[in-house]
Amino acid sequence: MAKITLVDDDENIVTSVSLALESHGHTVKAYYDGAAGLAALENDPPDMAILDVKMPRMDGMEVLRRLRRTSELPVIILTSKDEEIDEILGFNLGADDYMHKPFSQRLLIERVKAVLRRAGRGEDGEMASPAAEAEANARAIKRGKLTLDPARHESLWEGKPVKLTVTEFLLLQSLAQRPGFVKSRDNLMDAAYDDQVYVDDRTIDSHIKRMRKKFREVDPEFDAIETLYGVGYRYRET
Repeated sequence: MAKITLVDDDENIVTSVSLALESHGHTVKAYYDGAAGLAALENDPPDMAILDVKMPRMDGMEVLRRLRRTSELPVIILTSKDEEIDEILGFNLGADDYMHKPFSQRLLIERVKAVLRRAGRGEDGEMASPAAEAEANARAIKRGKLTLDPARHESLWEGKPVKLTVTEFLLLQSLAQRPGFVKSRDNLMDAAYDDQVYVDDRTIDSHIKRMRKKFREVDPEFDAIETLYGVGYRYRET
């Protein structure tokens, strides 16, 4: 079973979401404010976190921002339907997915399954089998200064580690598999998200923007991910 940390100040949501997740075999630890949630995430890292945006003491965006300083833990954020800016900011900070309130418990369970799968875990929270890891390792990619190792979820640029979220890693892997070939945003959505999860173009753009920023912290001259306006993105081998 996967260990999931839920941080939300709404007791009704905490109760209903916890019951839904536990009914699918997950273990849930709940916290009702951002500061307590962040402390728990840092001291006892789970397999995934679900964060509400608006909370006392520390909002979900600040929790995510601080968490991303040291961890690439998969994160789903919960946001109100009319707070579109929350989605954009959340993805810019490194969220892997988001859900609008109110939401169905069944849809949340599907999103949790999808993010766990993208993180290389099954529904039970276990890592892939040794055979699956060996297969993934065989698909390790080296493109010029870039090395991607899916088995270890490791990204290196000129031998220096670049920490990527699950979604960022999958997007970069899709681009780097065929240098010079243009990938549309739809292609990239298919690579990083399950079929039942819809995201719009801005989501992909936010992930790419954040990814570039991370690589430029290692190499200010990084320009391997090219934008073709109105078409998509491509990886330029350097």
